[in-house]
Amino acid sequence: ALYDSAARFDPPKCDEDTRVEVISEIMNWIQSRDDPKRLLYMTGPAGAGKSAIQQTVAEKCSSLGILAASFVFAAADESRNDALPVVATLAYQLALASPILRSAISTAISNDPHIFNRSIMKQMMTLIVNPAQRHRAAFETNALPFAVFIDGLDECVKEERQEELLTAIDECLLKGDSPFRLFIASRPELVIYNALQPVGFLYHSTLHIDLNEDYNPDSDIERYFQRRFWEIVRRSTDPLITTSWPGQDIMARLIMYASGQFIYAATVIRYLQEPRGSPVDRLETVLSSAPTSRLHPLATLDALYRKIL
Repeated sequence: ALYDSAARFDPPKCDEDTRVEVISEIMNWIQSRDDPKRLLYMTGPAGAGKSAIQQTVAEKCSSLGILAASFVFAAADESRNDALPVVATLAYQLALASPILRSAISTAISNDPHIFNRSIMKQMMTLIVNPAQRHRAAFETNALPFAVFIDGLDECVKEERQEELLTAIDECLLKGDSPFRLFIASRPELVIYNALQPVGFLYHSTLHIDLNEDYNPDSDIERYFQRRFWEIVRRSTDPLITTSWPGQDIMARLIMYASGQFIYAATVIRYLQEPRGSPVDRLETVLSSAPTSRLHPLATLDALYRKIL
């Protein structure tokens, strides 16, 4: 479940010249210890690039020595589609990050060997909050990494577990004197949507970024296409490919078809890069698969998947 786990081989990541604005905003918030809001919640539809942004930010925080822990949900993986293992996974990483916390967490487990069968809130208080408060003086030196990442909470298959985890975070980490800053990325499913509404319990304590509303990704998608097409041109031996391929008109069509969804752009490029076929022929397949009606924002992606399959 860790951001750099082998189970996440070739994780999604942002090109260095894309998503610059939102990544900069997130990094500034993480490093600004004076901001009273200690939870950043990033939502957006499937394919908007949430996981890629969080992966990129996690790697930046790791290189700065401020990444404390991470947990990546996955609906298809039974070991990562439930919220129950979250606290244990975070506590394990915190123990690795700090000898002081390692001692306190180990003692807590020794005192209650069944702690991992308790409620999520009880686990969080026992394994994260109490050790952190007990050794608060150590954190004033900024010696402990403090950024905590949770990706894909919507892929926790039980809604009641989603709410239990969010409630524990609110009660234990946001309302208390916690040294941690949490960055959660997820689709805005019902439990999450309700919690972030003005009447929701997370509304006043959370910085909310909506990728669908707050940021126009078309220019980033264009830069992504330009870079990837240049790589295909440079490596291809196809005699039909020229240095100007595929041309601005086709590039504009692809950006329009993407409808702001990075997953469409990434799927197109992966399809074109497949070695057993001509990129020129495959691009024609992509263009011919686009539906004439685009009432649904992901209609072009659906059509592309059907064509490839």
